Amino acid sequence: MRIEEQIRLDFKDVLIRPKRSTLKSRVEVNLEREFTFKYSEQTWKGVPIVAANMDHTGTFAMANVLAKHKLMVAMDKFIQHDEWEANFKACAELNQFVFATTGIGEHDLQALDKAIKNLNVNFICVDVANGYTQRFVDVVKMLRDKYPSKTIMAGNVVTAEMTEELIMSGADIVKVGIGPGSVCTTRKMTGVGYPQLSAVIECADAAHGLRGLLCSDGGCVVPGDVAKAFAAGADFVMLGGMLAGHDECSGEIIEKDGQKYKRFYGMSSAEAMIKHRGQVDNYRASEGKSVDIPYKGHVETTVLDILGGLRSTCTYVGAAQLKELSKRTTFIRVTQQLNEVFSPFQALNANTR
Repeated sequence: MRIEEQIRLDFKDVLIRPKRSTLKSRVEVNLEREFTFKYSEQTWKGVPIVAANMDHTGTFAMANVLAKHKLMVAMDKFIQHDEWEANFKACAELNQFVFATTGIGEHDLQALDKAIKNLNVNFICVDVANGYTQRFVDVVKMLRDKYPSKTIMAGNVVTAEMTEELIMSGADIVKVGIGPGSVCTTRKMTGVGYPQLSAVIECADAAHGLRGLLCSDGGCVVPGDVAKAFAAGADFVMLGGMLAGHDECSGEIIEKDGQKYKRFYGMSSAEAMIKHRGQVDNYRASEGKSVDIPYKGHVETTVLDILGGLRSTCTYVGAAQLKELSKRTTFIRVTQQLNEVFSPFQALNANTR
């Protein structure tokens, strides 16, 4: 047993300090990024925000709206193949904006193989709660060997050394986050986790050193958190709760006490396990919760709010392009020692002392 005494931080623990800017308006800010991925060598251009691979938000209705704004969706892994075929026939452009999600079980991998062979899906999201198992690493290696031209995002992890391990095993993008999601209870149930802002800073440095990319997954509650994730070094940001409760999400509208809601639950919750597996196995506990989210209407309004907030952040620090945001950011700690100012790179330097 050992204790690391260096303070780690979440999004709520910091603000971004404003700087002089020559930008005249938010409209001058370019939020699109262009990436050429390390292994697949595919080039992708768009706004690097991804709807989470939950069966509430990872829907084709969501993808059809987000693709119009050049955002991506990691599809729910339980979507049936005929629904994939119907949507790809209706809009071939979706192939540039959706990840096919898989776990590491044989059934999941067979479904993924069918989607790739029949539909030529370009993006793969390998998603598990615990990205520290040897089985997970072995599956990433196997998928890289099997699909050399496909872009692979794999996670979740929260440490630099495991980020490096996944990239060296074949991942183009590493998904970072354990426990910060709004319907995730992993930290409460297991005591395991890592403050998300610090996880992004440390893992982004590791990923970029190997020409890999990072996706921050979880912990974003408001548009300012999305900006903080990009400012900390994330290349992509994945959103679940912020996109929940809309028309494009799965589930019926529920009315209670004159108010409208939609059901939202973690994919490791008892509700999800019973829905998709028929039971909660006696060797495991639920690590997610179920909540009723106030109904929010059409998701496009929320998307525009997020993009507008992100553009505004860039104007406050003088970043004409999203890719400049992390270079122009100084974070101010607003918890514990008030008014302490630091840059993302100081947090990295502290690890080497």
